Amino acid sequence: MKVVVGLGNPGSRYVGTRHNVGYAVVDLLAESPRAGRFQHRFQAQVAELGINDGKVLLVKPETFMNLSGRSVRQLVDFYQVALPDLLVVCDDINLPLGKLRIRVRGSHGGHNGLRDIQSHLGTAEYTRMRIGVGSPEPGEAVDHVLSRFRPSEQAVIVEAEETAVQAVGVWIDQGPEACMNQYNG
Repeated sequence: MKVVVGLGNPGSRYVGTRHNVGYAVVDLLAESPRAGRFQHRFQAQVAELGINDGKVLLVKPETFMNLSGRSVRQLVDFYQVALPDLLVVCDDINLPLGKLRIRVRGSHGGHNGLRDIQSHLGTAEYTRMRIGVGSPEPGEAVDHVLSRFRPSEQAVIVEAEETAVQAVGVWIDQGPEACMNQYNG
């Protein structure tokens, strides 16, 4: 079993914000006719996606971004998920708008959701897909990630989310190396 976790904040006030691009990617994946409905489990919304002969869990933690690790740890422990089978999708203010970067390990890079996941898992050895949401002005990071995309940015971020869905498919079918080779530009 593979697990795709999209990071974000729960609630309608955060829909469409930069911080919620991980949720948006998981929601796009859940539109597949092979996906079940989201159910509340492990302090998250969880849906099963049938792929080939297996299943992929689609996860949106509801603990708010900075506490995402609790939910991820509960799920990993319950399903005994090997960390190479875990992919976390999140926003990144250090990447240009719409750029994807996939890594199989590394630091949290100042991202509080990744920081909490690494703290709860006790390792940075899991795959993460970062989606560039544009850079804030100095001292404006929190306001920036909680803001919505400007109309001039919409087409770029929609394309990035759709590309991220394709990249998740490559990660599922071919593994992280193929995913990185194809989508890290």
